[in-house]
Amino acid sequence: MHKDVVIIPRSDLETQKDYALQVRAMPNRPHTYHIVTFGCQMNAHDSENLAGMMEDMGMTAALTREEADLVLFNTCCIRAGAERKALGNIIWLKEIKKDRPDMLVGICGCMMQQEGMAAKVLKDYPFVDFAFGTGNMYCLPEYLHRLLDTGTRQIRVALEESTLVEGLPVVRSDAAKAYINIMYGCNNFCSYCIVPYVRGRERSRAARDILAEAESLQAEGIREIMLLGQNVNSYGSDTGDMSFPQLLRALEDAGIPRIRFMTSHPKDLSDELIVEIARNKALCPHLHLPVQSGSNRILKEMNRRYTVEHYLEKVQKLRAAKPDIGLTTDIITAFPGETEEEFGETMALLETVRFDSAFTFIFSPREGTRAAGLPGHIDEVTASRRIGRLIRLQESITEDILKSLVGQTLDVLVEGVSRRSSRQLTGKCGRSISVNFRGDASLIGRIVPVTITDTGSNTLRGTIEGE
Repeated sequence: MHKDVVIIPRSDLETQKDYALQVRAMPNRPHTYHIVTFGCQMNAHDSENLAGMMEDMGMTAALTREEADLVLFNTCCIRAGAERKALGNIIWLKEIKKDRPDMLVGICGCMMQQEGMAAKVLKDYPFVDFAFGTGNMYCLPEYLHRLLDTGTRQIRVALEESTLVEGLPVVRSDAAKAYINIMYGCNNFCSYCIVPYVRGRERSRAARDILAEAESLQAEGIREIMLLGQNVNSYGSDTGDMSFPQLLRALEDAGIPRIRFMTSHPKDLSDELIVEIARNKALCPHLHLPVQSGSNRILKEMNRRYTVEHYLEKVQKLRAAKPDIGLTTDIITAFPGETEEEFGETMALLETVRFDSAFTFIFSPREGTRAAGLPGHIDEVTASRRIGRLIRLQESITEDILKSLVGQTLDVLVEGVSRRSSRQLTGKCGRSISVNFRGDASLIGRIVPVTITDTGSNTLRGTIEGE
């Protein structure tokens, strides 16, 4: 295990539970809370833990931030746009607080973990009552108690070390699906990425704790589990506990109905994992495999540590082992120095691989990363033109893939009523594509076979037997 990783002792968690009970008994405590979450699935799961701590302190969830006694922003800083959006939302709440001076406002998450952000909040956001980073999230009850007891702002960010915390309370946001963090942090230091600086180095949870959590969720009726990590393929490499393929096998043996995971780094996608993807009946036939660029020179500048040829070899092996697998990806365009020819290579890679979908981004320089100082900035007009071409090409590929699924019967986990029509249900098939169909609300939370009859915009439409 990395030398800077600290496993929080049970006594510290008991201390936080004591603080939670003390907050619950305070006459001036907030009674309702609202969490605004930005960013990835890991942030979404952190918010579930934050909600659990809030409810331990006697609060209940408010539907909107305007009516809540306490509003907490769980932030992301992976791209400049995400940071600007979070800060814009926080500043907007300043006006609400003028009319409700007793409202408490907090900030947490990756943005707070950036160097200098704590000082910026102290200076520029005086209406923010408390803030903390990713490494000390578990101390929320203590910070809130100190705030209420002393009236002093609590701006606390742990910069020296990363933590592994077991046993935090949780309020699950879905009755049928659940997140499980299997590891935290990243060791890859891609030149454009701030994650290692705000989430720390890789730390794997003990396999026994992951399996116990999964079995508990299954007993509660959870049908699908998403395993989370910045690079799940590296799971166990720091502890020697169990490899990622071995963990997947153990979860299948435990009887978990459906398993997903993200994210996978292509350089660590082993033949052992590909064999497990093909063998494991619980694994959904979907893999998110970020390629980022179709240019070998750009990949080297990104410090991705694989080539286009290596990536395509992995894709070929995956599809040979699991022909029905759906692949999705991330792509960054307008990386510093990217030429038209190199952008064309990325377009060609999309045509070759034919992803189910792709998350496309214009390069966003993040202070503290190597790429932020690279020469060759791409102007906004060129960047917008390139990402527009990428999106149009991917939309065309996605449309073709969706049409190819018409006539097939796919297992769909029913997630709820469609937002477009109260007469329609919606859910995800194994390839993580949304499927809409007519059905009774009693099917929510169940896995049902749906025959695909048509396509929508990035979605499928189908029917179930009897409808």
